Amino acid sequence: MKILNLYACLGGNRYKWDEVTDVEVTAVEWDEELARLYQERFPNDKVIVADAHQYLLEHYKEFDFIWSSPPCPTHSKARFARHESTETQYPDMKLYQEILFLQNYFKGKFVVENVIPFYTPLIPALKRGRHLYWTNFNLPNKLSDRRVNIGDKSTDVKNHEFKDLQDFHKIDLTTYKGTQRKDKIARNLVDYEVGKTILETVFGIIKSKDVSQTSMFG
Repeated sequence: MKILNLYACLGGNRYKWDEVTDVEVTAVEWDEELARLYQERFPNDKVIVADAHQYLLEHYKEFDFIWSSPPCPTHSKARFARHESTETQYPDMKLYQEILFLQNYFKGKFVVENVIPFYTPLIPALKRGRHLYWTNFNLPNKLSDRRVNIGDKSTDVKNHEFKDLQDFHKIDLTTYKGTQRKDKIARNLVDYEVGKTILETVFGIIKSKDVSQTSMFG
């Protein structure tokens, strides 16, 4: 299965895809350091340092399944949390550009993932846990039973949370030398069981379709 993994980060969603089927993954990530770590983690994937939004427009026809997780900060409820200090910004509407584009142009299966926003979503989505998913197929009601186990936070809340998130996602950010905050990178990753469940759903649909076509014309 040829898969396009946009805004790939460290491949939280991608981690268990090989357990589902044979995959040929192209990952697109703008941050060169994250792209380097992704490539170390998944040496057989094709990793491209580029603008994922533009890459989708130019290459969408080459894939069977597309996963997109556009940046979420301008949509997040956290912008209005008391402990957050953020500048005033327009919501980044590339999120909705990609949803509309995929809904109307892409012939394969797709999922666009993002946070639950501070406003009513402009395009209806499926809510699973703390995330929204826009797809052209039905998602299971439960995508994962896993929960982050945050340990003893009595001494240093941020360090404990960061360590537990790294353990949860099976990642290591110690060699990351980019400009993004490591704790935010870890918090924004998709649970790999969610990624596996979604790909299993897509693979089941494609396999069922192939069987149906074979029996029809066999």
